[in-house]
Amino acid sequence: MKKIFVCLLAMLGLNTAWGQQAFEDTDVNGFAELIADDDVVVLDVRTDSEYAEGHIERAINIDFKKDDFIEKAKATLSTDRTIAIYCRSGRRSAGAAYLLSNEGFKLINLKGGIIAWTEAQKPVVTQPDKK
Repeated sequence: MKKIFVCLLAMLGLNTAWGQQAFEDTDVNGFAELIADDDVVVLDVRTDSEYAEGHIERAINIDFKKDDFIEKAKATLSTDRTIAIYCRSGRRSAGAAYLLSNEGFKLINLKGGIIAWTEAQKPVVTQPDKK
């Protein structure tokens, strides 16, 4: 019983730590304003095939699901620039933003992801799959 109690407390602590965002969330209009600034880096953390189906212009693609996500991000991105991050629905990008913020990056997450973006009839760029 004591072990179960300790596990529950540990899980609660992790959940609380995750809940303390070290990044900002914004809606589609705020995101559009943000990325109008060429100094802001646009980061898509979806898979290659999702990215190829349609992405926001200027977006760099680094797949959050890959084991080398943090290493690629650190090699590609600068902590000196704001990063506008998104995924399909906003969940993966929130997880990625949390991890990257711990590495010193300043991130702003698109609430609702590319789904919200396209529902608001914002433009996307398509390209053939990289396979």
